Amino acid sequence: MTRFSADWLRLREPYDARARNPAVLDALAAAVADRASIAIVDLASGTGATWRAIASRLAPPQRWRLVDNDRRHLARAASTGAEGVATVALDIARDLEAALDGPVDLVTNSALLDLVSADWLERMATAIAARGLLAYASLVYDGRTTFEPADPVDAEMAEAFNRHQRRDKGFGPALGPTAAGAAIARFEALNYAVVHGASDWRLGPWDREIQADLVAGWAAAAREDGGLSLAEIGGWLTRRGDRIASGRSSIRVGHVDVLARPRRETSAEPRARRPSRRRPRA
Repeated sequence: MTRFSADWLRLREPYDARARNPAVLDALAAAVADRASIAIVDLASGTGATWRAIASRLAPPQRWRLVDNDRRHLARAASTGAEGVATVALDIARDLEAALDGPVDLVTNSALLDLVSADWLERMATAIAARGLLAYASLVYDGRTTFEPADPVDAEMAEAFNRHQRRDKGFGPALGPTAAGAAIARFEALNYAVVHGASDWRLGPWDREIQADLVAGWAAAAREDGGLSLAEIGGWLTRRGDRIASGRSSIRVGHVDVLARPRRETSAEPRARRPSRRRPRA
């Protein structure tokens, strides 16, 4: 699967934490509130950002298993020495079911589903539903991006980036901006109740470092996509860079958070009628 640098994960973590949808988090907290304890598997955990972001929101005692294919990220997560947190080096593109072995109540992931294929999403949702688990997928990129001030090439750059997001990221052709909708539909088809809401990044003029990294990444994706000329991409990157450096740039990047939980049966089998005790009339 695609690897991300520790520097990028560090840079984005506070923006992810700020963007997480509070209503979806409240629904997650309510869904586990009456449990004596909860076992959580975090897929593609990186250095543990999801655990750090939501552990304090969940009341029951927790046991976390952080699963990632990058041992360096897992070593950073383990270095905290936090009680109840274990790390597992595993490639979830290949060994998803192994990641879900053992006691599990909740499966989490962040910024993952837009990287996976429809087949892998189906595999994950089916495995979760077969075990009757809760699922919380956060910060799923949904293709909505706005730049202020606007640039004539913004729309073309967004289209190029979204096309690039559909490329294989190690799971097969990626769902990209369609991932959140696909996940919602799949879990609902599996008789899950789904709560979802926007978790957009809102980057202001003072957020220069992450804006600069973001537009550089977009430009690199556009070059690989090949739909725009190098002159168009370079001009856009220069203009955006100038606005970021002078504190005149704001960017909003659309994400969606999704909570899926098994529906409880709301109706019981009809009771058999008791035989009448009335005596038949003569």
